[in-house]
Amino acid sequence: MRFLPCLLIPCYNHGSTIAATIERLREYGYPIFLVDDGSDEVSRLELERVAAREPLLRLIRHPRNLGKGAAVMRAMREAHAAGHSHGLQVDADGQHALQDVPRFFELARRHPDTVVCGRPVYDDSVPRARLYGRYLTHFWVWVETLSFAIGDSMCGYRCYPLAPAVALIARGRIPLRMDFDSAMIVRLYWMGLPVRNLATRVIYPAGGLSHFDALRDNLRISKMHALLFCGMLPRIPMLLWRRLRRSAS
Repeated sequence: MRFLPCLLIPCYNHGSTIAATIERLREYGYPIFLVDDGSDEVSRLELERVAAREPLLRLIRHPRNLGKGAAVMRAMREAHAAGHSHGLQVDADGQHALQDVPRFFELARRHPDTVVCGRPVYDDSVPRARLYGRYLTHFWVWVETLSFAIGDSMCGYRCYPLAPAVALIARGRIPLRMDFDSAMIVRLYWMGLPVRNLATRVIYPAGGLSHFDALRDNLRISKMHALLFCGMLPRIPMLLWRRLRRSAS
């Protein structure tokens, strides 16, 4: 497989932060697929301004907000159709340590059939409720995979091999909103893709824009885990066999 990586950015009303994010990413020289997921006019105009001066950036627009997952999957499909082998998903809001982009791609280059997942290292800016709430999802993901292989299923800083990711998307079972990241990595693990975890700093900038809806998104995540748990049950023999094989090797 020829290694042709790119960057994938979902964006919804991040007009105030996107210019700085793109400016930081452009120094690496990778193509950028940015999906404007129905942003308001202020952000839309800022995205157009940034795209007009950045030849590496391909701006794709959803006419209305469809959800983070929908934006990432659109970017994946577009990047794969353009011939890219791997896509590194990056948030538009400045949370991710962009100096780690080369580390993600180097690990992906050495292990091209692997999903490289960010394992967040938080500072004091992280809201405690969000931090502790993640552990419930961690528990269920470990149950759904019968493995501790996935360090943090909710971190949106990760590098996907695009061919299997797009094949999974084509099956139409991946949720479109904040439940996307966990569902995607669990189902790719079920498909047999190994997961490698990469420690990376994650911050919550002062005045940062979050689209997490505590009620609706927690309900979506609960439904997602119920579906994944049911999907795990017939896969138990396969998951246990894979675990035994890895232990033996």
